[in-house]
Amino acid sequence: MAVKKLKPTTPGQRHKFAATYEELTTAAPEKSLLKGIGKSGGRNNTGKMTMRHIGGGHKRRYREIDFKRDKFGVPAKVVSVEYDPNRSARIALLNYADGEKRYIIAPKGIEVGQEVKSGKGVDPETGNAMPLSEIPMGSMIHNIEMRPNQGAKLARSAGSYAQLVSREGKYVGIKMPSGEVRLILGTCLATLGIVSNSDHMLERYGKAGKSRWMGRRPRVRGVVMNPVDHPMGGGEGRSSGGHPRSRNGIPAKGYKTRAPKKASSKYIVERRKK
Repeated sequence: MAVKKLKPTTPGQRHKFAATYEELTTAAPEKSLLKGIGKSGGRNNTGKMTMRHIGGGHKRRYREIDFKRDKFGVPAKVVSVEYDPNRSARIALLNYADGEKRYIIAPKGIEVGQEVKSGKGVDPETGNAMPLSEIPMGSMIHNIEMRPNQGAKLARSAGSYAQLVSREGKYVGIKMPSGEVRLILGTCLATLGIVSNSDHMLERYGKAGKSRWMGRRPRVRGVVMNPVDHPMGGGEGRSSGGHPRSRNGIPAKGYKTRAPKKASSKYIVERRKK
């Protein structure tokens, strides 16, 4: 995976860094794993806008991703590596020995024809899913469950990975992409390898219109609003705006928003890097 700089034939092309898509093997998704996905425009069920800066965007179809990897002991062949408009990572289509097809998040370096498995006792190779208690120390992993049979929740975006750093009884210590070290039950599943499309962070839209294609509407800075609209609004001329804070008054830059008595705090061995 790489990014390419385009010829400056238009102002938008001049500043654009686009993906090359060289790792994709097909353009057509598997129809049986597609379903419709609607748009909320940031509105709730009563029509009230509850999230700003959302609306428009290109029409998409949702690809059903297997985050549980619960077909234990059934080998699968990688049929294709595909683009998914709903996430930053690439996805891989698996064809299981019993005929079932499923999509998974594609690990970096996975190839068509490769065999992957999930469950206890499988080899610790890229693309295989296995319990954390069986993964070798220091391994790079992704698609990590937080509770057994819940489905993967951690390290799912492009280029992300966590590292298995310790074992403490029935728990294992995982160093997260943020730098936080967290204890997770050893019976939870994780997939070996790094998530694909690691150059996603190098892409550059090049123009405001690309944000609109992605469904993101313009964002107005708080300092240019009136006092009735934002705590940092108002003032004569170009005022700085006072203490940085959100629209509803929550301070930025150092204010802790995590609940001090949150139950899961006991599983955090080391906080993320500031």
